[in-house]
Amino acid sequence: MAYAFILGGTGQIGLAVARRLVADGWDVTLASRSAPSIPGPWRHIAVDRNEGDPLRTAMGDGADLLLDCIAFEEGHADQLIALEGSIVRIAVISSASVYADDEGRTLDEARDYGFPRFPVPIREDHRTVTPGPQTYSTRKVAMEQRLLEWATVPVSILRPCAIHGPFSKHAWEWWFVKRLLDGRARIPLAYGGRSRFQTTSTGAIAEAVLRSLTFEGHRILNVTDADAPDVAEIGRAIMMAMGREAELLGLADEPFPPRYGATPWSTKRPMVCASSVPSSKSYAQTVAAAVDWLVETVKPDEWQTALPQLAAYPRDHFDYAQDDAALATEGAFRIPV
Repeated sequence: MAYAFILGGTGQIGLAVARRLVADGWDVTLASRSAPSIPGPWRHIAVDRNEGDPLRTAMGDGADLLLDCIAFEEGHADQLIALEGSIVRIAVISSASVYADDEGRTLDEARDYGFPRFPVPIREDHRTVTPGPQTYSTRKVAMEQRLLEWATVPVSILRPCAIHGPFSKHAWEWWFVKRLLDGRARIPLAYGGRSRFQTTSTGAIAEAVLRSLTFEGHRILNVTDADAPDVAEIGRAIMMAMGREAELLGLADEPFPPRYGATPWSTKRPMVCASSVPSSKSYAQTVAAAVDWLVETVKPDEWQTALPQLAAYPRDHFDYAQDDAALATEGAFRIPV
């Protein structure tokens, strides 16, 4: 039986991949500091990768696949390379945020320098930021490059974007879900609801991991849903999943970041990725899993505790007085279905 060791395995990505691997007959161990939030046909080992050299002991005799969901810097790549004698292949979760436009602008600095002007779509060989310790994306690239240059076993670098699925700590879908639960009948959307920010389901990531097992050598893979819906389409998909309706109102364009109707996906220019391993399912076909989990699990009055990464954003996601002011602005229009 093939054996997978998933580091950071109790988060939304690790659990989705574990379920898929188990369904395909794999033996799976989840390694993380905290226990999984749901039971499953897998083992769990408590591991803190920052304390000593715990991975070799935790992994035991080795693994056919080592999936690292929490590799954020060059030193993490070195930890994986040190295990090469006992693993067949490595897969790591990176991010589509590593891409830079022709002027060197990235998502990390978009609030300061403007949203990047990317090609549509962004290919897997598109330029990235320069590796270094400065930002989330520069550290991710440093991790990627260290693995690609020094690993001797096959390495798959997976670059998802706007991940959605159950067990998220930063579920962007909550922006719409809470408004619908709160009975908001009219929802304003920046840029007329036309913004397109590539989405990736955790199921798509699991698909990509399985498909990467057939590749020889190193590969960089964007991981995407079958489509790249705009914000209005995202809102309608969430309404469909919840069985609720609201009127979507588009707002006139303004500089980035927008003052009114700013969803987590709202961008002045599109960010759409091309993938060698696109999912077979669209956003609308997969988002119900995230929506159902949010409705069943997250208490509207205590959402900051359940979604701490979303709560850490530098703006109030649910300023309904601001929503009402936006709806009264000149140029607001009903977005046709």
